[in-house]
Amino acid sequence: MPRSLLWLGCLLVPLVAQALPSPQEVRRGFQPSETYILSREGELLQRLRTDMQVRRGQWVALSDTSPALRLALLVSEDKRFYAHSGVDWKAVSAAAWGQLWHRRTRGASTITMQLAGLLDEDWRASNQGRSVGQKLGQAVAATQLERQWRKDQILEAYLNLLPFRGELVGIDALSRSLFGKAAHGLDAVEAAIAAALVRGPNASPEVVAQRACGVWQDMQAWESRAAPPAADCGAIQWRTQQSLRARLWPASEGLAPHWAQRVWQSQREAAQAPSARVTTTVSAPVQRLAVESLQRHLRELQGRNVEDGAVLVLDNASGEVLAWVGSSGGLSQAAEVDGVLAWRQPGSTLKPFLYAQALQEGRVTAASLLEDSPAHIATPSGLYIPQNYDRKFKGWVSVRSALAGSLNVPAVRTLVMVTPDAFFHQLRWLGLPLRESAGFYGYSLALGSAEVPLLHLTNAYRALANGGRWSEVAAPRLPRTPQPAPVGQPVLSAASAFIVGDVLADHQARAATFGLDSVLATRFWTAVKTGTSKDMRDNWALGWSQRYTVGVWVGNASGEAMHSVSGSSGAAPIWADIMAGLHARQSSRAPAPPQGVVRQAVEFVPASAGQATEPARQEWFLTGSQQAQFHVPAPQRTPEDAASARILRPVDGTILALDPDIPPQRQTLQLQASRDDVRWYLGERLLGQGRQLAWPPWPGRHVVRLQDMRGQVLDEVRLEVRGAGLKATP
Repeated sequence: MPRSLLWLGCLLVPLVAQALPSPQEVRRGFQPSETYILSREGELLQRLRTDMQVRRGQWVALSDTSPALRLALLVSEDKRFYAHSGVDWKAVSAAAWGQLWHRRTRGASTITMQLAGLLDEDWRASNQGRSVGQKLGQAVAATQLERQWRKDQILEAYLNLLPFRGELVGIDALSRSLFGKAAHGLDAVEAAIAAALVRGPNASPEVVAQRACGVWQDMQAWESRAAPPAADCGAIQWRTQQSLRARLWPASEGLAPHWAQRVWQSQREAAQAPSARVTTTVSAPVQRLAVESLQRHLRELQGRNVEDGAVLVLDNASGEVLAWVGSSGGLSQAAEVDGVLAWRQPGSTLKPFLYAQALQEGRVTAASLLEDSPAHIATPSGLYIPQNYDRKFKGWVSVRSALAGSLNVPAVRTLVMVTPDAFFHQLRWLGLPLRESAGFYGYSLALGSAEVPLLHLTNAYRALANGGRWSEVAAPRLPRTPQPAPVGQPVLSAASAFIVGDVLADHQARAATFGLDSVLATRFWTAVKTGTSKDMRDNWALGWSQRYTVGVWVGNASGEAMHSVSGSSGAAPIWADIMAGLHARQSSRAPAPPQGVVRQAVEFVPASAGQATEPARQEWFLTGSQQAQFHVPAPQRTPEDAASARILRPVDGTILALDPDIPPQRQTLQLQASRDDVRWYLGERLLGQGRQLAWPPWPGRHVVRLQDMRGQVLDEVRLEVRGAGLKATP
C-alpha cells in the first residue's frame, strides 16, 4: 500500500470513530415499513404497511434467527467472521492474487465491512464499484466497528439492514414475503436461498438457484467437516423459483383494516410523526364480537343477494370508537370499500329525529293521532304519494305507534307540519353531511331519501342517547391520560330525546309491525330503530343502551338490491347480537326522566260505538302539553272499501291542457276504478258506472267522486282542465 494511503488511513481513524453510531442508536433509528395498530388493551388489531418505498419488518434479534440462516451467511459471505478484526487479510491477499492472474475470486469484503457500507453510504459501492478511498474508508470503519461492537451485534445489525431483493430490506421482510414465516423458522434450503440473494439481490431465479445450491453444499461441508454430499440442485431450483414468485406477506392483515386506514389517515392529516405502534380507542373484544356477528349472520343470508355489511360501536359518554367493521371481509367482492364511511340511503332511521323535532316544537305529543291513509301531496315537481312498507294503511294511529311501527304516511304528514327546510337544518345540526338542499329532497326526506354515512348516522343516534347533546366522534388514538367526557352542544331538548328513546324502547308499541317476539326486544333496556331504503338496497339497525350506541348497515357495496331482506331480518339480528355481547356482564338501565316531562294517563275515544284504535295507557308529555283524552275522528270510508275500491286514474291533482286544434272526441279522459260495482260522479252529476269510463272534459276545476251502489263515497280526486273553447268537429 502506498505511504500516502497509509497516512490517509491514519487520518481517517479518528473521523470514522466519531461518525460510527452505537448499536443502540442503529436499533432506535430502524423504522419498519409497517405500523402496528393496537387496541385500547394493547392487543394487536391490524398490521398496516405505511412505507411504500421499501419493505421492512420488525427488528429481529440474532437469537430469533434460525441457526441455518446464520450458518448460510457465514459460509457464503465471511467464513472467518469470528476470527478477523473487521478485515480478512487472507481474503484480501487471495483477491489481490486472483486479480493479478485474472482469476475470479469471491472478494475480500467481510460482513463487518458490508455493515459499514450499510451504515454510511459514503462507503457503499456504486454501479462502477468502490474507489480506493471508499475501500480504505470501509476497512477503517470495519476495524472501528469491531472495536466498539460485539460480533453478535454486528451480525444482528447486518441481518436487519441488508437489502435482499427488490424492495425487501432485512431478514424479517424477506422471511415473511418469500417463505411466509418468521426468521427463526427458516430451514437449510430457505437459508441458502436467502444467503444467495445477498450477492445478487435482483439476479434471475436460475442464477439465484445455482448460488443457493452452492451455499447449501458449503453448509453441509461445514457441518460435516468433510466433502459435501451431492446436492439435488433440481429440488433447490424448484424451491427457489417458487419462493421468488411468492408474495406471502400481505400489506395489511388483522381484525380492523378499515379502522387502521382511518388511524393512519388521521395521523397524516394531523402531520404527526409516524409511529411504529399506535394505541387506539377500539376494544379488541368488541371488535372481534362485531366482526364475528356480521360474518355469521351474512352467511345465514346466503341466497338472498347480500354480501356486504358494516358495524360501528360508540361509547356514549366519550364518543370513542369501540368497534369499526368496514366490510364483511372474505364474504365481500368489494372488501376494500369502507361501509362505515360509504354514503347510503338511511330509510326510516331518520324518523326519530323528525318526531323529536315535532315534539320539541309542540306540534305533536306522543299520544297525538295521525292519519295513516293514502296521501297525495302536491310538490313543485309533481305529486308525492308515500306508501307504507307493507302497502297497507292502519287509519288513525298515535305518534308512539307511528314511530315504533315505522309507518311512512304519518311521518310524511309530520314533516308537512315541521317543513322540509326546518328538518333539513335539524339533521345538519346533528352532524349529518347532507349533500343536497332541502328543496332537492322535499317530503321524501322523512323517509330517508338523503344519503349519509353510517359513521355520522350512528353519532346522531348517540346524541339521542345523550339527551339531545351532540359532539364529534373522538379522535382515533387513545389519549395517554384520561380525558373528561365531552359535554356536547344541545341540538334537541332533553325532554324530546327522552320521549323518542322511550318510544323506541317500547316493545308493545312495536308489536303491531314487528311482533312481540321481535329480535329487537332485548332482555335489558335498549332503544332501536330499523330502516330499509328504496328497492331493499340498504338495511339498517341503529340504537343505544345505557353505555353504547351501535349502528349496523347491511347491503351490497355495488348498490344491487337484496332479496327479501328487511331491517328486522338483515341488520337487526346483528345489532341485537352485538348488544347482547356488550351486556353479557353489565346491565343497562332506562334513563331517568329529565326535567320538562310529565307522565299522564290517556285514553283514545272513538267517534262512534266500538273499539278505540289504541288501549288506554300511561304516556310521557312535555310539561304543559299533557291531556287525558284523544278523540278518534270518524272514518270517511271503511278500510275494506279503501283497500278494494279506489280511483286508479286519474290521480289527485292532475292538470289537463286541452288543445283546440284536436277534435273533442279525441281528448276524452279515461276514468278507471279498482272494481266494477261503482258509480262515477262529477260534483253531484252522475257520469256513469263501471270499472272504466270515458269522460269528455271541459275547462275548470272538478271533483270526481267514486261511490258504491248505496251512495257511500269510496274515493275522490281533484283535477283541473285548462284550455279555450274547442272547435267543432269537421
